[in-house]
Amino acid sequence: MRKFMKLYSIEQKLAFRSLDGIVFGIIMPVGILFLIAIIAGGKAAGDSGYTFLQSAYASLIAVGICAGAFMGVPLTITDYRDKKILKHFFVTPCNPMHLLGTSMLCNVVNAVLSAVAVTVVAMVFFDYRMAGNPWYFMGTWVLTLVSMFSIGFMLASLCRTVKTANAVTSAVYFPMLFLSGATIPFELFPEGLQKVASVLPLTQGIRLMKAASMGVEAEKVGGIVILLFVITIVCSFISVKTFRWE
Repeated sequence: MRKFMKLYSIEQKLAFRSLDGIVFGIIMPVGILFLIAIIAGGKAAGDSGYTFLQSAYASLIAVGICAGAFMGVPLTITDYRDKKILKHFFVTPCNPMHLLGTSMLCNVVNAVLSAVAVTVVAMVFFDYRMAGNPWYFMGTWVLTLVSMFSIGFMLASLCRTVKTANAVTSAVYFPMLFLSGATIPFELFPEGLQKVASVLPLTQGIRLMKAASMGVEAEKVGGIVILLFVITIVCSFISVKTFRWE
């Protein structure tokens, strides 16, 4: 454990020095929250019965998850593999699994900081109060995080070079970010685009978190939970079977 925590402290310092995770995972969702709250925070989001601020809260919480799962984890692990860092760890006191674990923990910490930042800003500046059960919401957040990170690890396992990882993660990250409702309110999408966006797993996770945060029944909650569990199991299985240290 001491070796793991020492390695984690180093990796976390490096993560904080990298502006990408901070900008896209923390600053961006807070900035979008300000824009939505100022422009249309108190307005009804279509015929949904809730406001754009209520809708945006759960959606923007997912931005930190999206940044870590689809950019942070895959690019970091692929970069370590490409530079032979994972291979070199076999001859050090810390085994390669420590490096993978610290990489995931760093991105989880960034996701937590993103969620805390969005929550504090929403409550302090815009008087947001969660109508639903906070513990239920935290459960849906954890389920969404685990399922999305399993996709990230699958991408890290399948991509052998940084060049490939950059192309693949970009092709996954940006549709998830802009079409799932994480940044642009899902209620503003045309009906046809909503049907297409509903195919994305992050869309289902956001739908679950929205229902939990507002204390309302989401459509097919059981189906969404099962879907996220299946995604976690399948992607984890593929990750284990296809992962290579070098």
